[in-house]
This record gives sequence, structure tokens and C-alpha cells, in this order.
Amino acid sequence: MKIAVTYDNGEVFQHFGHTEQFKLYNVEDGKIVSSEVVGTNGTGHGALAGLLRELGADVLICGGIGGGARQALAEAGVLLYGGVSGSTDEAAAAFLSGSLKFDPAAECHHHEHGEGHSCGEHHGEGHSCGGHSCHQ
Repeated sequence: MKIAVTYDNGEVFQHFGHTEQFKLYNVEDGKIVSSEVVGTNGTGHGALAGLLRELGADVLICGGIGGGARQALAEAGVLLYGGVSGSTDEAAAAFLSGSLKFDPAAECHHHEHGEGHSCGEHHGEGHSCGGHSCHQ
């Protein structure tokens, strides 16, 4: 099994479509046996699902993610765990132990209102951050 996590300086990056790196965890017998940070080479949004498929990812852990990317991941056969924040290493370990806290409805709608935002740790439906809404 291979787990991919959106990555930025050891933390779960909060906007899937703009992630520049993934941290990939290779898992055998329920344990992480190796990991590496892989660049996206400027690939964005829906095309990232194809990149994850090429990398052999079975699972994606991320922060906010839009509807188009969700659909592309589903079509690529990559299981999605969105609405996650904090350390990438801790998120991967929590996933393996079954204790990962995630929000299946976490979504960012930045395309409607502009760029330049961070969808960090919002708590509550309808929270407005920088002119768009992030639901976690």
C-alpha cells in the first residue's frame, strides 16, 4: 500500500490543487517501511489525480480539496481523506492505526472567489476565510 499526503515543510498542505509536493509512505504489513517527498512538477488540480495514480498511491490525505479533484481521485481509484491538518508523519501513522481525524465533506471553493488563501484549521460550517468558504 502507498499513502500520499499533501506536503509543505512537514505539514499537511491545505490546498490539494496547489500542492507542490507529496510525501509518499510505503506500507507493508501495516507498517511504514519507507517514505519520500516527491514534487508535482507544476501539475495542478485534476491532473494531480493522474500523477498520484502513476506514483501508485492508494490513499490521499490532504486538507481542503475541490469537487473536480475529488471526482478525478475517485476515477483514479485513490481513496480520499480530506480535512486533515498537522504533521504528515502523524497523519500517516494515524491512518494506519485507524485513528485519523478527517472530514469527508472538507472542501474548498476558491475558484469562485479568487486565490491567495490558506484553508488551515477552520472549525465550523460556513467559515469564511479570505473571500471563499472552506468547510471542515
